[in-house]
Amino acid sequence: MTHPALTSGPIYLDYNATTPVDLRVADAAQPYLAAHFGNPSSAHQYASAPAQAMQTAREQVAALLGSTAETIVFTGSGSEANNLALRGVVLTDPTRRRRRHVITQSTEHPAVLAACRALQRLHDIDVTFLPVNQHGLIDPEDLAAAITPQTALVSIMLANNETGTIQPIADLASIAHAHDVPIHTDAAQAVGKIPIDVAQLGVDLLTVAGHKLYAPKGIGALYLRPGLRLEPLIYGGGQEGGLRAGTENVALAVALGAAADLARADLASGGPEQLRTLRNRLQEALFDRLPSAVHVNGHPDRRLPNTVNISILGLSGSDLLAAVPGVAASTGSACHAGLTEPSPVLSAMGLDPGRALAAVRLSVGRWTTIEEVDRAATLLTEAARDLVGHPQPTATTPVIVPT
Repeated sequence: MTHPALTSGPIYLDYNATTPVDLRVADAAQPYLAAHFGNPSSAHQYASAPAQAMQTAREQVAALLGSTAETIVFTGSGSEANNLALRGVVLTDPTRRRRRHVITQSTEHPAVLAACRALQRLHDIDVTFLPVNQHGLIDPEDLAAAITPQTALVSIMLANNETGTIQPIADLASIAHAHDVPIHTDAAQAVGKIPIDVAQLGVDLLTVAGHKLYAPKGIGALYLRPGLRLEPLIYGGGQEGGLRAGTENVALAVALGAAADLARADLASGGPEQLRTLRNRLQEALFDRLPSAVHVNGHPDRRLPNTVNISILGLSGSDLLAAVPGVAASTGSACHAGLTEPSPVLSAMGLDPGRALAAVRLSVGRWTTIEEVDRAATLLTEAARDLVGHPQPTATTPVIVPT
């Protein structure tokens, strides 16, 4: 069935930016907005249903990650979870505080990059930004060479939000652990799109963002390996194991739990293959209709099943999408509206400014149909042909970098 929010607007191909809230998720949360209002930390009857709902939601999120309820910390967003992971490890107990080095990659999400720069600026922490190859992949040997006795944490995202490129996290985790260094991965874009098991990945911390998972905005989670201590971001009461003070948002936690249950069922019933089929159909249609002009940015195979980042040479991505109001997609991210430079992610992969500025990210999701994919391919192709002959995009062309 079509989502009611998508019935009258353009074809939505921006699921990596945010997802519509699944109505089943909204239904699960509604009682905790209206009837079950109690504080889950209270000791009377009104607390019982909210407290049990929090525990159930924790179990649901943990099950999606192959973990257990006590490892899940609810946060207000994926960005908060990233900050809690990075600052929490680096600024925690005295033995870790003597380690003043963090390793990340040049193509990380801004939430991680900005947190790393804040650690540099405010706490004199050294940060190494690992390079990536033309497909956006880290060379594990680069990580091994970068680790020092001072390294407190490695933070490498599981799947890139712009290109969908999937990093070899299990290999990177093995290298980090061989040097007694914990590893964090921002899995916001990957959770629900590909199977994730924290034990198989070998990670110590993992970030989840609800609004990438058909839950509302304003809820996220951090998987925290048992025994790993963190300094809180928010001080106060003892909520979330003492790591996030403040009365819990029960309704949004319930929503994230319900979304996690739906994602687990979707993964088991072939959801990733359905997304891959739609993504490939769209990509191949563009290849067929614009031969030699379309180039995929990111790894050709090792990427999220729903994501294709393409450049149509000779065109500006922003101009192309402006010419196709019937398709909602990204040349970049709502986090960086108004940037006039090529995407830092694509630039770090070695793309020249023209190709980087031509980039468009198309991402399919739960309510994308074959008819929509075919129609989008037609609209994009016709617009590209109409725009042919325009000058190559320059570094002054406005772009937005996908989040």
